[in-house]
Amino acid sequence: MAEQGKWQWQEEGTSWRGVGIYHVTLTIPSREPLLGKLVIPEGDPSKARIDRTVLGNAVIDELYVMCKHYPSIRILQFCLMPDHLHVVIHVTQVMDTSIRSVIRGYWQGVKKHGRAYTLSVARELNSETTNEGGYPFPVFTERPFIRPLSRRGQLHTMIRYVQMNPQRLATKRMKPGFFRVQKDIEIGGQKYDGVGNVALLMAEKFDTVHVRSVMVKAAEQGNTQSLRNYMNGCVLAARKGVVMVSPFISPQEKQVMQVMLQEQRPFVLLTDNGFRDYYKPADDLFDACASGRLLILSPWPYDEGKRRISRSECMALNAMAEEICKYLNGTAEK
Repeated sequence: MAEQGKWQWQEEGTSWRGVGIYHVTLTIPSREPLLGKLVIPEGDPSKARIDRTVLGNAVIDELYVMCKHYPSIRILQFCLMPDHLHVVIHVTQVMDTSIRSVIRGYWQGVKKHGRAYTLSVARELNSETTNEGGYPFPVFTERPFIRPLSRRGQLHTMIRYVQMNPQRLATKRMKPGFFRVQKDIEIGGQKYDGVGNVALLMAEKFDTVHVRSVMVKAAEQGNTQSLRNYMNGCVLAARKGVVMVSPFISPQEKQVMQVMLQEQRPFVLLTDNGFRDYYKPADDLFDACASGRLLILSPWPYDEGKRRISRSECMALNAMAEEICKYLNGTAEK
Protein backbone atom coordinates (compact mmCIF):
# COMPACT_ATOMS: atom_id res chain seq x y z
CA MET A 1 0.00 0.00 0.00
CA ALA A 2 1.24 3.47 -0.88
CA GLU A 3 -0.02 4.78 2.46
CA GLN A 4 2.52 2.70 4.34
CA GLY A 5 5.51 4.79 3.35
CA LYS A 6 3.92 8.16 4.02
CA TRP A 7 3.81 8.36 7.78
CA GLN A 8 6.28 8.78 10.60
CA TRP A 9 5.93 7.06 13.92
CA GLN A 10 5.13 9.16 17.00
CA GLU A 11 7.25 12.28 16.85
CA GLU A 12 9.01 13.15 20.11
CA GLY A 13 6.61 14.51 22.69
CA THR A 14 3.51 13.55 20.70
CA SER A 15 2.94 9.98 21.89
CA TRP A 16 -0.57 8.83 20.91
CA ARG A 17 -1.14 12.26 19.28
CA GLY A 18 1.35 12.02 16.42
CA VAL A 19 1.14 10.81 12.87
CA GLY A 20 0.64 7.06 12.81
CA ILE A 21 -1.59 4.10 12.05
CA TYR A 22 -3.69 2.30 14.63
CA HIS A 23 -5.80 -0.82 14.72
CA VAL A 24 -8.86 -0.33 16.93
CA THR A 25 -11.20 -3.09 18.09
CA LEU A 26 -14.44 -2.46 19.98
CA THR A 27 -16.53 -5.35 21.28
CA ILE A 28 -20.11 -5.82 22.50
CA PRO A 29 -19.68 -6.89 26.16
CA SER A 30 -22.18 -9.76 25.93
CA ARG A 31 -20.84 -10.87 22.52
CA GLU A 32 -24.43 -10.83 21.30
CA PRO A 33 -24.82 -10.39 17.50
CA LEU A 34 -26.47 -6.99 17.84
CA LEU A 35 -24.61 -5.29 14.99
CA GLY A 36 -25.30 -7.67 12.13
CA LYS A 37 -25.96 -11.17 10.89
CA LEU A 38 -23.46 -13.47 9.22
CA VAL A 39 -24.71 -14.62 5.80
CA ILE A 40 -22.97 -17.47 3.90
CA PRO A 41 -24.37 -17.61 0.33
CA GLU A 42 -24.38 -21.13 -1.13
CA GLY A 43 -22.53 -22.37 1.94
CA ASP A 44 -19.31 -20.83 0.55
CA PRO A 45 -17.24 -19.03 3.24
CA SER A 46 -15.42 -16.99 0.58
CA LYS A 47 -18.75 -15.27 -0.18
CA ALA A 48 -19.57 -14.53 3.46
CA ARG A 49 -20.87 -11.09 4.36
CA ILE A 50 -22.38 -9.27 7.32
CA ASP A 51 -25.89 -7.88 6.90
CA ARG A 52 -25.99 -4.92 9.27
CA THR A 53 -28.76 -4.24 11.75
CA VAL A 54 -30.10 -0.73 12.29
CA LEU A 55 -27.71 -0.45 15.23
CA GLY A 56 -24.83 -1.69 13.07
CA ASN A 57 -25.51 1.00 10.48
CA ALA A 58 -25.60 3.64 13.23
CA VAL A 59 -22.24 2.43 14.55
CA ILE A 60 -20.67 2.85 11.09
CA ASP A 61 -22.32 6.24 10.58
CA GLU A 62 -20.70 7.37 13.82
CA LEU A 63 -17.29 6.59 12.32
CA TYR A 64 -17.88 9.24 9.66
CA VAL A 65 -19.04 11.68 12.33
CA MET A 66 -15.74 11.08 14.12
CA CYS A 67 -13.77 11.82 10.94
CA LYS A 68 -15.74 15.03 10.44
CA HIS A 69 -14.79 16.17 13.95
CA TYR A 70 -11.14 15.20 13.44
CA PRO A 71 -10.00 16.03 9.87
CA SER A 72 -6.56 14.55 10.62
CA ILE A 73 -8.11 11.06 10.82
CA ARG A 74 -8.66 8.80 7.83
CA ILE A 75 -10.34 5.39 7.94
CA LEU A 76 -8.19 3.01 5.88
CA GLN A 77 -10.33 -0.06 6.50
CA PHE A 78 -13.15 -1.19 8.73
CA CYS A 79 -15.17 -4.36 9.20
CA LEU A 80 -18.35 -4.56 11.23
CA MET A 81 -18.91 -8.05 12.64
CA PRO A 82 -22.04 -9.25 14.47
CA ASP A 83 -20.52 -8.53 17.90
CA HIS A 84 -17.50 -6.30 17.30
CA LEU A 85 -15.92 -3.69 15.06
CA HIS A 86 -12.42 -3.50 13.55
CA VAL A 87 -11.10 -0.16 12.28
CA VAL A 88 -7.69 0.74 10.84
CA ILE A 89 -7.11 4.46 11.39
CA HIS A 90 -4.49 6.72 9.82
CA VAL A 91 -3.67 9.89 11.78
CA THR A 92 -2.21 12.19 9.12
CA GLN A 93 -1.20 15.15 11.33
CA VAL A 94 -0.28 15.75 14.96
CA MET A 95 -3.51 16.25 16.91
CA ASP A 96 -4.26 18.32 19.99
CA THR A 97 -5.80 15.27 21.63
CA SER A 98 -4.74 11.63 21.79
CA ILE A 99 -6.14 8.83 19.68
CA ARG A 100 -7.33 7.28 22.93
CA SER A 101 -9.48 10.34 23.62
CA VAL A 102 -10.79 10.28 20.06
CA ILE A 103 -11.89 6.66 20.38
CA ARG A 104 -13.40 7.39 23.77
CA GLY A 105 -15.43 10.17 22.14
CA TYR A 106 -16.53 7.76 19.43
CA TRP A 107 -17.63 5.31 22.11
CA GLN A 108 -19.69 8.04 23.74
CA GLY A 109 -21.30 8.81 20.38
CA VAL A 110 -22.25 5.17 19.91
CA LYS A 111 -23.72 5.11 23.40
CA LYS A 112 -26.71 7.24 22.39
CA HIS A 113 -27.50 4.81 19.59
CA GLY A 114 -27.39 1.97 22.10
CA ARG A 115 -29.80 3.84 24.32
CA ALA A 116 -32.22 4.38 21.43
CA TYR A 117 -31.95 0.71 20.47
CA THR A 118 -32.64 -0.37 24.04
CA LEU A 119 -35.76 1.79 24.26
CA SER A 120 -37.06 0.52 20.91
CA VAL A 121 -36.61 -3.09 22.04
CA ALA A 122 -38.39 -2.31 25.29
CA ARG A 123 -41.32 -0.82 23.38
CA GLU A 124 -41.53 -3.88 21.13
CA LEU A 125 -41.70 -6.06 24.22
CA ASN A 126 -44.47 -3.82 25.62
CA SER A 127 -42.20 -3.13 28.54
CA GLU A 128 -41.12 0.00 30.32
CA THR A 129 -37.75 -1.61 31.15
CA THR A 130 -34.92 0.90 31.23
CA ASN A 131 -31.20 0.56 31.69
CA GLU A 132 -31.60 1.27 35.38
CA GLY A 133 -34.11 -1.57 35.49
CA GLY A 134 -31.50 -4.05 34.32
CA TYR A 135 -31.71 -4.06 30.50
CA PRO A 136 -28.15 -3.50 29.24
CA PHE A 137 -27.27 -0.90 26.63
CA PRO A 138 -25.78 -2.78 23.66
CA VAL A 139 -22.66 -0.62 23.47
CA PHE A 140 -18.99 -1.42 23.29
CA THR A 141 -16.85 -2.26 26.29
CA GLU A 142 -15.34 0.62 28.28
CA ARG A 143 -11.79 -0.16 27.18
CA PRO A 144 -11.32 -0.35 23.40
CA PHE A 145 -8.28 -2.25 22.15
CA ILE A 146 -5.92 0.22 20.40
CA ARG A 147 -2.77 -1.13 18.79
CA PRO A 148 -0.20 1.09 17.05
CA LEU A 149 1.21 -0.37 13.84
CA SER A 150 4.85 0.62 13.63
CA ARG A 151 6.71 -2.24 11.91
CA ARG A 152 7.14 -2.72 8.18
CA GLY A 153 4.48 -4.96 6.73
CA GLN A 154 2.05 -4.60 9.64
CA LEU A 155 -0.35 -2.35 7.75
CA HIS A 156 -0.76 -4.74 4.83
CA THR A 157 -1.21 -7.69 7.20
CA MET A 158 -3.79 -5.85 9.30
CA ILE A 159 -5.78 -4.67 6.27
CA ARG A 160 -6.01 -8.27 5.08
CA TYR A 161 -6.93 -9.48 8.57
CA VAL A 162 -9.80 -6.99 8.80
CA GLN A 163 -11.04 -7.75 5.27
CA MET A 164 -11.03 -11.52 5.89
CA ASN A 165 -13.01 -11.42 9.15
CA PRO A 166 -16.39 -12.47 7.69
CA GLN A 167 -14.83 -15.33 5.72
CA ARG A 168 -12.98 -16.60 8.78
CA LEU A 169 -16.06 -16.44 10.96
CA ALA A 170 -17.99 -18.38 8.31
CA THR A 171 -15.26 -21.03 8.16
CA LYS A 172 -15.26 -21.37 11.94
CA ARG A 173 -19.05 -21.73 11.97
CA MET A 174 -18.94 -24.46 9.32
CA LYS A 175 -15.96 -26.33 10.80
CA PRO A 176 -16.15 -25.65 14.54
CA GLY A 177 -14.18 -28.71 15.58
CA PHE A 178 -10.90 -27.47 14.10
CA PHE A 179 -11.15 -24.10 15.84
CA ARG A 180 -12.38 -25.09 19.28
CA VAL A 181 -9.69 -24.90 21.98
CA GLN A 182 -9.14 -28.43 23.29
CA LYS A 183 -7.77 -28.68 26.80
CA ASP A 184 -5.31 -31.11 28.37
CA ILE A 185 -4.10 -33.01 25.31
CA GLU A 186 -1.58 -35.35 26.93
CA ILE A 187 1.45 -36.48 24.92
CA GLY A 188 4.17 -38.38 26.74
CA GLY A 189 3.22 -37.01 30.14
CA GLN A 190 3.12 -33.37 29.02
CA LYS A 191 -0.27 -31.64 28.74
CA TYR A 192 -1.05 -29.13 26.00
CA ASP A 193 -3.96 -26.98 24.93
CA GLY A 194 -4.60 -27.30 21.22
CA VAL A 195 -6.41 -25.86 18.22
CA GLY A 196 -6.69 -27.78 14.98
CA ASN A 197 -6.80 -31.39 13.88
CA VAL A 198 -5.88 -33.65 16.82
CA ALA A 199 -6.16 -36.65 14.48
CA LEU A 200 -2.73 -35.64 13.11
CA LEU A 201 -1.29 -37.22 16.26
CA MET A 202 -2.37 -40.60 14.83
CA ALA A 203 0.02 -40.38 11.86
CA GLU A 204 2.58 -43.12 11.27
CA LYS A 205 5.76 -41.05 11.41
CA PHE A 206 6.88 -37.78 13.02
CA ASP A 207 10.06 -35.71 12.88
CA THR A 208 11.24 -32.32 14.12
CA VAL A 209 12.27 -29.18 12.28
CA HIS A 210 15.12 -27.73 14.33
CA VAL A 211 17.81 -25.77 12.52
CA ARG A 212 20.91 -25.81 14.72
CA SER A 213 22.95 -22.65 15.24
CA VAL A 214 26.10 -24.42 13.98
CA MET A 215 24.43 -24.84 10.56
CA VAL A 216 23.50 -21.15 10.44
CA LYS A 217 27.00 -20.03 11.47
CA ALA A 218 28.57 -22.25 8.83
CA ALA A 219 26.24 -20.82 6.19
CA GLU A 220 27.15 -17.28 7.26
CA GLN A 221 30.80 -18.18 6.62
CA GLY A 222 30.01 -19.47 3.15
CA ASN A 223 29.45 -23.18 3.82
CA THR A 224 25.74 -23.48 3.03
CA GLN A 225 25.68 -27.19 2.16
CA SER A 226 24.77 -28.51 5.61
CA LEU A 227 21.96 -26.03 6.15
CA ARG A 228 20.57 -26.50 2.65
CA ASN A 229 20.64 -30.28 2.96
CA TYR A 230 18.88 -30.19 6.31
CA MET A 231 16.10 -27.84 5.17
CA ASN A 232 15.61 -29.83 1.96
CA GLY A 233 15.52 -33.02 4.00
CA CYS A 234 12.69 -31.63 6.15
CA VAL A 235 10.63 -30.78 3.08
CA LEU A 236 11.33 -34.16 1.45
CA ALA A 237 10.26 -35.95 4.65
CA ALA A 238 7.00 -33.96 4.70
CA ARG A 239 6.38 -34.92 1.07
CA LYS A 240 6.70 -38.59 2.06
CA GLY A 241 3.97 -38.19 4.67
CA VAL A 242 6.04 -37.48 7.77
CA VAL A 243 4.26 -35.03 10.10
CA MET A 244 6.82 -32.38 11.03
CA VAL A 245 6.75 -30.95 14.56
CA SER A 246 8.37 -27.67 15.58
CA PRO A 247 7.87 -24.22 17.11
CA PHE A 248 9.30 -22.90 13.81
CA ILE A 249 11.19 -20.06 15.49
CA SER A 250 14.23 -19.29 13.32
CA PRO A 251 13.95 -17.70 9.85
CA GLN A 252 15.15 -20.95 8.28
CA GLU A 253 12.52 -22.98 10.16
CA LYS A 254 9.87 -20.49 9.08
CA GLN A 255 10.97 -21.01 5.45
CA VAL A 256 10.39 -24.76 5.84
CA MET A 257 6.96 -24.06 7.33
CA GLN A 258 6.08 -21.77 4.39
CA VAL A 259 6.92 -24.54 1.92
CA MET A 260 4.71 -26.97 3.83
CA LEU A 261 1.89 -24.44 3.82
CA GLN A 262 2.30 -23.84 0.08
CA GLU A 263 2.39 -27.59 -0.64
CA GLN A 264 -0.44 -28.26 1.83
CA ARG A 265 1.55 -30.69 4.00
CA PRO A 266 0.28 -31.43 7.52
CA PHE A 267 2.37 -30.36 10.51
CA VAL A 268 2.26 -29.62 14.25
CA LEU A 269 3.16 -26.12 15.47
CA LEU A 270 4.23 -25.50 19.08
CA THR A 271 3.55 -21.98 20.35
CA ASP A 272 4.83 -20.09 23.37
CA ASN A 273 1.47 -18.53 24.27
CA GLY A 274 -1.88 -20.20 24.88
CA PHE A 275 -5.26 -19.49 23.33
CA ARG A 276 -7.45 -16.54 24.26
CA ASP A 277 -11.23 -16.62 23.95
CA TYR A 278 -12.40 -16.58 20.33
CA TYR A 279 -8.89 -17.45 19.14
CA LYS A 280 -8.33 -17.99 15.44
CA PRO A 281 -5.02 -18.51 13.61
CA ALA A 282 -3.91 -15.86 11.16
CA ASP A 283 -3.62 -15.96 7.36
CA ASP A 284 -2.14 -19.20 5.93
CA LEU A 285 -2.33 -20.94 9.30
CA PHE A 286 -6.07 -20.32 9.36
CA ASP A 287 -6.51 -21.99 5.97
CA ALA A 288 -4.34 -24.95 7.03
CA CYS A 289 -6.36 -25.30 10.22
CA ALA A 290 -9.68 -25.21 8.33
CA SER A 291 -8.38 -27.93 5.99
CA GLY A 292 -7.34 -30.21 8.85
CA ARG A 293 -3.64 -29.91 8.00
CA LEU A 294 -2.53 -28.18 11.18
CA LEU A 295 -2.47 -28.77 14.92
CA ILE A 296 -1.27 -25.90 17.13
CA LEU A 297 -0.19 -26.90 20.64
CA SER A 298 0.76 -24.76 23.63
CA PRO A 299 2.06 -26.08 26.95
CA TRP A 300 1.36 -22.74 28.66
CA PRO A 301 -1.82 -20.71 29.30
CA TYR A 302 -2.62 -17.50 27.43
CA ASP A 303 -0.85 -14.37 28.69
CA GLU A 304 -2.41 -11.14 27.42
CA GLY A 305 0.71 -9.11 28.18
CA LYS A 306 3.18 -11.42 26.46
CA ARG A 307 5.03 -9.87 23.51
CA ARG A 308 8.24 -11.83 22.89
CA ILE A 309 9.47 -15.37 23.28
CA SER A 310 12.46 -15.88 25.59
CA ARG A 311 15.53 -17.97 24.83
CA SER A 312 14.60 -20.43 27.60
CA GLU A 313 11.12 -20.83 26.09
CA CYS A 314 12.64 -21.47 22.66
CA MET A 315 14.81 -24.20 24.11
CA ALA A 316 11.90 -25.69 26.04
CA LEU A 317 9.64 -25.81 22.98
CA ASN A 318 12.32 -27.41 20.82
CA ALA A 319 12.87 -30.02 23.54
CA MET A 320 9.11 -30.68 23.67
CA ALA A 321 9.03 -31.15 19.89
CA GLU A 322 11.77 -33.78 20.24
CA GLU A 323 9.88 -35.55 23.01
CA ILE A 324 6.58 -35.50 21.08
CA CYS A 325 8.26 -37.16 18.09
CA LYS A 326 10.00 -39.76 20.23
CA TYR A 327 6.80 -40.62 22.07
CA LEU A 328 4.57 -40.79 18.99
CA ASN A 329 7.20 -42.74 17.03
CA GLY A 330 7.45 -45.20 19.92
CA THR A 331 11.12 -44.47 20.54
CA ALA A 332 10.85 -42.63 23.85
CA GLU A 333 12.83 -44.05 26.73
CA LYS A 334 10.67 -46.10 29.11
